[in-house]
Amino acid sequence: MNTQLNLLPVNEWGINNTDRPLLISGPCSAETEEQVLATAHALKNQNISVFRAGIWKPRTRPNTFEGVGSEGLKWLTKVKQETGLKVATEVANAKHAYEALKHNVDVLWIGARTTVNPFAVQEIADALQGVDIPVLVKNPINPDLELWIGALERINKAGITKLGALHRGFSSYGDSAFRNAPNWQIPIELKRRFPELLIINDPSHIGGKRNLIQGISQKAMDLDFDGLMIEVHPNPDEAWSDAKQQITPSQLEEVIKSLKIRSKGDSKQEQSKLCGLRKKIDYFDQELIEILEARMKVAGEIGEFKRNNDMIVLQNSRWGEVIEQSIALGQTKGLSREFVSKIFKAIHQESINNQTEIINQVLS
Repeated sequence: MNTQLNLLPVNEWGINNTDRPLLISGPCSAETEEQVLATAHALKNQNISVFRAGIWKPRTRPNTFEGVGSEGLKWLTKVKQETGLKVATEVANAKHAYEALKHNVDVLWIGARTTVNPFAVQEIADALQGVDIPVLVKNPINPDLELWIGALERINKAGITKLGALHRGFSSYGDSAFRNAPNWQIPIELKRRFPELLIINDPSHIGGKRNLIQGISQKAMDLDFDGLMIEVHPNPDEAWSDAKQQITPSQLEEVIKSLKIRSKGDSKQEQSKLCGLRKKIDYFDQELIEILEARMKVAGEIGEFKRNNDMIVLQNSRWGEVIEQSIALGQTKGLSREFVSKIFKAIHQESINNQTEIINQVLS
């Protein structure tokens, strides 16, 4: 379903700095008034766009720190008064939204655990009817682009035109270098569908470790994301939540200074060169499609042979040979094992689908 979002450009949002990268920073959780103010004062001269702090913290397990609650909103008010920074916090339900608005919070964000629930998102949208405030929507915890878009649409339909997306990665099972797998193709597809949508990357939650923040941030910039949300704490190792992924204000300054904000290649000479290279890509893409078509025709002939000889479709020993041979060949060509595996698994599944359809034709 093709939809359009009614969006206001970020330079009309009324926040402090909209240069790329737009930077949102502050502690994972507001712990004490002193901690919040100390962090804000350490950040006020670092050209950040918005100061963030979690007031309500949806935690996986009970009996863990779940935020200071509404009391922390008073501390954010002090941040505004003492530093002049705009402030942001997460809202997980309509009550949170009302409380934040009552305390003049400048920017709201909807967390991943809330985005996954359309009922909760709709309740927040209803609470925001008629309010002019920037709202950022984190991706759902599961890799579901349509669910993410649905949350954005619900908030937009409430009249929120200062709307952006927060990419914080996706939960996955098993060992990973990341706390939440970035699955970069998902926010890239979101940007393709909605080119005017502001997209902020959250390297803190993606990495889960402070030493990964710089690399993730740089990749986000290389992929033309608009900004970053990075968690900062005066004493990260003593943080009450997500200690391993927070950095100090001075470390944040180092990360931002290290980032290379590359050109988009707007000159005529650059565009001419890119155009020639892209034509080559188009040619190879066409060749790939034609080769895949020929391969599927042969797979269809195999399906007919199996049907005529009453043979099963899936033969694991053969599939094992195909994937291992392809991976080995791919690695000699500079292609990663993961890449070749994904490609051939998709091709194999399509072959199985075609053969299954052929075999079942005689049964219908």
